[in-house]
Amino acid sequence: MTAPALIAISHGTSSAAGQAAVEALAAAVAAQLPDVMVRLGHVDVQQPDVAASLADIDEAQPVVIVPLLLSAGYHVRIDLKEQSAHRHNVTISPALGPDPRLVDALIARLAPLNPAHADAIVLAVAGSSDERANEDCRTIGRMLSERLDRAVTVGFLAATEPRLGTALEAAREAGAERVVVANYLLAPGYFHDLATRLAEGAHVARPLLDDDEPAGELVALVVDRYRSMLPGD
Repeated sequence: MTAPALIAISHGTSSAAGQAAVEALAAAVAAQLPDVMVRLGHVDVQQPDVAASLADIDEAQPVVIVPLLLSAGYHVRIDLKEQSAHRHNVTISPALGPDPRLVDALIARLAPLNPAHADAIVLAVAGSSDERANEDCRTIGRMLSERLDRAVTVGFLAATEPRLGTALEAAREAGAERVVVANYLLAPGYFHDLATRLAEGAHVARPLLDDDEPAGELVALVVDRYRSMLPGD
């Protein structure tokens, strides 16, 4: 029996660096699943979109869509379902987060910045109009705090409070010797650029995907999301 195809659906970005980073993740996933058809599509900004990605696969072929999104907001709960509703043999996996492997990746990105005990750590997240997605991000903040055994403040870049700039200012006013920003963004792009601008004077970690090889934890996470949707898993 032919394995279901995997369509990894990213948000999409106009950033060439962000596009390359996400493409590298999809390629690494394909290398881990040599017997599976792996395609990359996007829910916004880029092509192919969801409809075009599905049209590229035979109607008889089952498909698992894996959202390359860090939380379950509007795109996961509404867009992907609506845009794939015309196909009867499509299943959609949960979003990538929250998951302990994302915390592993965050810690690895923080390591080169060598945060000291007196430094404040602020987790930069995109923010969503769906409060459930924002709570997913707060959950990652709590998981990171527990792993580091220190306080972690969440700062949102859009949609809800506290905004990243407010969180950074509060950390400075509290007397932190240095402010370190943990970057809970999948790849370079608009929100990463915004976080860098807002965090002027702070030390900003790299996004989860960048111009280096995708972290093994992220590749394994996408593969596991796919496999979790297979019959009998």
